[in-house]
Amino acid sequence: MKLAEIESELQKQREARTMYKTKLETMQDYLKKCLQVAQRHGFLDIITGNNNNKDTTQQPEIIQSLLPPPNSAYPFSTTHSIPEECSTIESYPYSSLEALIHQAKIFGWYIDPHEIELQEIAAKGTTADVYRGRWRGFDVAVKCIFRHLFESNEHMIGFFTQEVELLSRQRHPFVLQLMGACLEPPNHGWIVTEFLSTTLKTWLHGPENRRKERLHPLPPIQQRLEKALEIAQAMQYLHEQRPAKVIHRDLKPSNIFLDRDMHIRVADFGHARFLFDDEKALTGETGTFVYMAPEVIRCGPYDEKSDVYSFGVILNELITGEHPYIETDYGPSKIAIEVATNGLRPAILRHEEQDNLKDVIELVQHSWDEDAEMRPSFATITCILRDVLDRLRNTP
Repeated sequence: MKLAEIESELQKQREARTMYKTKLETMQDYLKKCLQVAQRHGFLDIITGNNNNKDTTQQPEIIQSLLPPPNSAYPFSTTHSIPEECSTIESYPYSSLEALIHQAKIFGWYIDPHEIELQEIAAKGTTADVYRGRWRGFDVAVKCIFRHLFESNEHMIGFFTQEVELLSRQRHPFVLQLMGACLEPPNHGWIVTEFLSTTLKTWLHGPENRRKERLHPLPPIQQRLEKALEIAQAMQYLHEQRPAKVIHRDLKPSNIFLDRDMHIRVADFGHARFLFDDEKALTGETGTFVYMAPEVIRCGPYDEKSDVYSFGVILNELITGEHPYIETDYGPSKIAIEVATNGLRPAILRHEEQDNLKDVIELVQHSWDEDAEMRPSFATITCILRDVLDRLRNTP
């Protein structure tokens, strides 16, 4: 190994250690605050079981809401144990695998594995390989979850069921279409979708790895903003679903595909989840560091505005034609530290390059605001991008 490569690897390890230390300190502070709140409101006594001799009728209303009403047929034990199927951080009541199979057969998207002809591998991932395949004469993408994950992780069937169920509910021209699924894990935990081979990342940057110099012509700005608008429309659709909105949690150019007519498909819902109004997620570090919101990096509570942050980074990438943070020599861990602690953001266009894009640049900066509540909704983003595109189309 060359000296430069060794130095680069050592630097990555140093950044990773710094990142973990920062995360540990942040988590310690967060847990201290949680304990203080729990103690102040009496939750700590309930958690530790030290409330046996206390008159709970005199406790605050918020605690009373956690306790069973007197003489009621409470479905859980008085120690407040939670059923195994409800013990995950995801609070939406997803279907069981058996219920999902029943639903798939009724609505015609249950696929027998023998119907699928697997061809070449189109992509490799940490949890699955994606194959190009043929199903009933149609080219499809087949995401094959690794067998060993089902065998080694008792929650994997739940994660798999959640992803399939979430995809099965989507009906939007700019969201990846589910064709069906093979619901026979561990051997055949397969998700079958329309086959699309071009990602937004490849369309914008070419097939090469991340690099500073551009080897391919940059698509016209109007086309790039059209792609941004379609992404925003897809995300508006996901965020406005009821009774629970869908947050993607891993929005990035490699998870956004283009069809033959160069229209967008938001894809890869492996990290997605349903979220009720006023609910916060707490599963930190979900997604990809370069596009991850600071509150997610810090393992704090977050909501759908974390997707807006990711979109802001993507929108800036579409405007500039540059990979995020390419102007630095930082690795992903270092980027995460700087984003979470020092407010680092990707470089925007220089003033002399902005022309008619000032509204879009302001939108970028609002979208990646440190304060998640200040970030716009995708409904607002869609309206702004429509106005900008109309203005560009009408400009001689």
